[in-house]
Amino acid sequence: MGLGGFPNVSLAEARKLRDRWRKVAAAGRNPIREREAEQRAARREDISLAVITADAFESRKAELKGDGTAGRWLSPLTLHVLPKLGRVPVTEVDQRDIRDTLAPIWHVKAATAQKALDRLSIIIRHAAALGLDVDLQATAKARALLGKSRHQPKHIPAMDWRDVPDFYASLEEPTLTHLALRLLILTGVRSGPLRNIRLDQIGGDVWTIPAEAMKGRKGATEDFRVPLSAEAKCVIDLARPHARNGFLFPNSRNGVISDMTLSRHMERRGLEARPHGFRTSLRTWLAEATDAPHEVAEAMLAHVVDGGVVRAYRRTDYLEPRAKLADWWAKHVTGGAGQIVRIATVAK
Repeated sequence: MGLGGFPNVSLAEARKLRDRWRKVAAAGRNPIREREAEQRAARREDISLAVITADAFESRKAELKGDGTAGRWLSPLTLHVLPKLGRVPVTEVDQRDIRDTLAPIWHVKAATAQKALDRLSIIIRHAAALGLDVDLQATAKARALLGKSRHQPKHIPAMDWRDVPDFYASLEEPTLTHLALRLLILTGVRSGPLRNIRLDQIGGDVWTIPAEAMKGRKGATEDFRVPLSAEAKCVIDLARPHARNGFLFPNSRNGVISDMTLSRHMERRGLEARPHGFRTSLRTWLAEATDAPHEVAEAMLAHVVDGGVVRAYRRTDYLEPRAKLADWWAKHVTGGAGQIVRIATVAK
C-alpha cells in the first residue's frame, strides 16, 4: 500500500499514515478499500474539522441557551482550534495534533482550553456517528499528554454583606447604571437576565425570567420566578422612563447595557468587588444572618440542588419564603435591618 511520494508526503506524515493503516489492518479490515472509501467521501463532501464542527453545532443548537446565538459554544474552537486544525480532515486529527494546538493555553487559559477539549470530544463523536473513521479516544489521550493544568481558578471578588448598605446608598442617581446595580443587589440574579429584563416579564410582586435565559439550569423547561421587594419595585419604577423596545435597561444602540458597564463603575470607585459578587454577598448573608433552610437559600440564587428524581417530586420554588427573605434583604441593604432573621419569622 503506497503512502505517497516525497516531498509531497513528509517522513513524519508517512509514519503517521503507516501507524493508522496498520491499526486498520490489525483490526481485520482492508486499509486500501477504506482509504478509497474515504477518498470517494471526500470528493462528495468536505470532512474537514471545520465542516464537521459546524454540522455538530447545528445538531446541538436545541440544547444550547438561545439556540447558541451568543456563539459561546463555538468560541473556544473558533479562537484556538479551528485556525490551526480547521482544514484537517477529521479522520486525521489525533492526540498529538490536539496536544500541540491546546498546549499554548493549557496552563494560562485553563477554562477555555478545557471547554475546547470537551467540545472537540463531542465533535469527534459526531463524526463517528456520521460513519467516519475517527479516533474516539483522541481527546482523552491528548489530556494525558497535556498533563494537569497549573492554573488556579480565582473566585470573583465579592463585597462583605455588611458593607453592601453603604455601597447601595451611594447609588443615589437615577441613571441606568445605578438603577441596574441596585436591582442586581436586591434580587441576587445573574447579570445576563438582569441586563435583559423586559417590562412584560414583570407582573406585580414577581419578575419571571424565561427558562432559556437561566444559566446553570440545563434542560430546564420552567421559568424562574424572582420575588420583588417593595424596594425592588421602586427601582423598577424609577427605571421605567428609560425603557425602550421593551427593555428596562437599554443602551444607545437598540440593545441593552453591557456587563462591562456595571463592572467599570465599580472599578472607577476603586472597588475590588465585581457585580457578580453580590450573589455571594446575598448567599453569605443568608448563611450568617438567617437560619433559612439550605434548599430555600439556594433557591434564592436559582441554584439547582438535589437530583432530578427528587426535584421531580418536590414541585415548589419556595416563592413565599423567598419573598419574605427578599424583603428582609432589602431592609438590610437599605440600612433598616441589622438583626438576625429567624426562619420562624420568615415562614409566617
